[in-house]
Amino acid sequence: MEAHEIADTAQSQETTPWFSLFSDFDIELFKAGKHYRLYNKLGAHQVEHHGQQGTYFAVWAPNASYVSVIGNFNGWQRQSHPLSVRWDHSGIWEAFIPNVAGGEVYKYFIEGQNGYQVEKGDPYAYRWEEAPQTATFTADLNYTWADQNWMNDRQKVSPLKKPISIYEMHVGSWRRVIENGESRFMTYRELAADLTGYCKEMGFTHVEFMPVMEHPFYGSWGYQLTGYFAPSSRFGTPQDFMYLVDQLHQAGIGVILDWVPSHFPTDEHGLGYFDGTHLYEYADPRKGFHPDWKSLIFNFCRNEVRAFLISNALYWLDKYHIDGLRVDAVASMLYLDYSRKEGEWIPNEYGGRENLEAISFLKEFNDAVHTHHPDAFTVAEESTAWPGVTAPSNAGGLGFDMKWMMGWMHDTLDYFANPPIYRGYHHGQLTFSLVYAFTEKFVLPLSHDEIVYGKHSLIDKMPGDRWQQFANLRLLYSYMFGHPGAKMIFMGGEFAQHHEWQHDYSLDWHESDQPDHKGIQKLLTDLNKLSQNYPALYEQNFSPEGFEWIDVSDSTNSVISWIRKGNSDDEKLLFIGNFTPVVRENYRIGVPQMGYYTEVLNSDDLKYGGSDVLNGSDIEAYPIPMHGKTHSVSLTLPPLGLVVLKYMRDFD
Repeated sequence: MEAHEIADTAQSQETTPWFSLFSDFDIELFKAGKHYRLYNKLGAHQVEHHGQQGTYFAVWAPNASYVSVIGNFNGWQRQSHPLSVRWDHSGIWEAFIPNVAGGEVYKYFIEGQNGYQVEKGDPYAYRWEEAPQTATFTADLNYTWADQNWMNDRQKVSPLKKPISIYEMHVGSWRRVIENGESRFMTYRELAADLTGYCKEMGFTHVEFMPVMEHPFYGSWGYQLTGYFAPSSRFGTPQDFMYLVDQLHQAGIGVILDWVPSHFPTDEHGLGYFDGTHLYEYADPRKGFHPDWKSLIFNFCRNEVRAFLISNALYWLDKYHIDGLRVDAVASMLYLDYSRKEGEWIPNEYGGRENLEAISFLKEFNDAVHTHHPDAFTVAEESTAWPGVTAPSNAGGLGFDMKWMMGWMHDTLDYFANPPIYRGYHHGQLTFSLVYAFTEKFVLPLSHDEIVYGKHSLIDKMPGDRWQQFANLRLLYSYMFGHPGAKMIFMGGEFAQHHEWQHDYSLDWHESDQPDHKGIQKLLTDLNKLSQNYPALYEQNFSPEGFEWIDVSDSTNSVISWIRKGNSDDEKLLFIGNFTPVVRENYRIGVPQMGYYTEVLNSDDLKYGGSDVLNGSDIEAYPIPMHGKTHSVSLTLPPLGLVVLKYMRDFD
């Protein structure tokens, strides 16, 4: 007997009065792609119906001929608990099953109209089994939050008007626990204690988690998702992850999640070919299959799929108090010919290469986030010159708040890879970013992508002997923090880990006890403090009014100097970087006003592992015109070092 033939028999085994969480208005919104809280309706929800406790199940499978719930509670019998398809052509199957409590493991058995049979995890499940198991749990999101002060303060000032220094990390490899002689993951709750204290001590304003959503293949780093609504069970329960976010917030640290609406894996228990048709993905592989990642691409012209994704984005903001979403692989969404050869892609209706449905979706996603959570922000990982990524959608942009500055990252790392003797010939690589620095609102990313697959760690990218390598890295970080834009460093970079990042292993924390590595850590801590204590480094972070070159042209000495400005004329910091190992004595730069200046940071300070070529305080500005200024100061520039000056007082 086929599954659909036993449906009537099964109904008689477990009958309940009809029940639904969907109103007619819910269905209208769902069909239109405008229902942005679908996680409250679809999935598994514990309810009481006619005095009975149980679970209401609902799944979207419009091309199925039969759907049932299977699990431990019915011995995984496909005929025991069938769902009923709604009469409104929504494609939603639903049923209330009494006596199914929280913590039950289940899947949906689906038979397509074409005879295709499959067992699927629930796309809207709040919790999944730990891989390699593939079922979902009936689960709730009950949790008592204690971060109200953070959530209230978040609404007072735009996040882009505050300091932003992001610590990017991978949950599974930040630190491992040795237990019974074997290495295991830290749990969310263990991270809540160790990570929170560490980031607070280091002075980072935000933690960015590489995808925490459930993913079957650990080696995908979380970028191949099956459980979009569930934090990975490898590290604990939904409440455990809430606790981690809660603790970070109470310590004054924001939380950003990597979010992946661009593609999803082909695993049978996931979204692919869900009801015997290409439901979530484009059917034509020229649009629906990603050649780089061997994954499926969401069908952005299907309303229900758009609602699924936007509901998911808002879910993390609603239920987990997330402060920002970093959207992965935006370029792959924007271009129909991304990583495709001629003839392997389908032009849009105008014959172009732009994915018009994806563009429309990204605008709608950003509008929804900013409408429902105006105090949260979105970040695009977008590597092309697409215009207006951070412009408002109503002005023709995509509507993101920030975008990764990939050009800065590539140019800067290429520049630093040059031995200092040749850097004068590559001076433009160091300064070119300021030509376009304010065309978008940028994040400067030194991310995980730059220290894997043979690219070397940041410290190993630096040329020269050991001392020069560490001096170069100190200079890189200091230059980065003086550059306009938000800052981001991947874990391990803050103490100059020598090895590339490996997702199967812990960071090499023992290195952070060594003096040179500890010096890098100390410098980054002080740079974070500098960026938070001086409004010149955040009030005009994304505005040309906040930046002024002093001298951009000294390629002979490989020296650049500039001013960062806050809203007030009194809020100015001067940055002078020497990108060679030669000490520059009596180096004169123009300054914006007469009086005395003081050195507030020097990357060559002995406490950072430097050679201690310092300038100190009471640096007098003389009426010697220089660089278009009426006054100037004479400095000693440290080798491979950067100096930060602040106006201190007028002449006595």
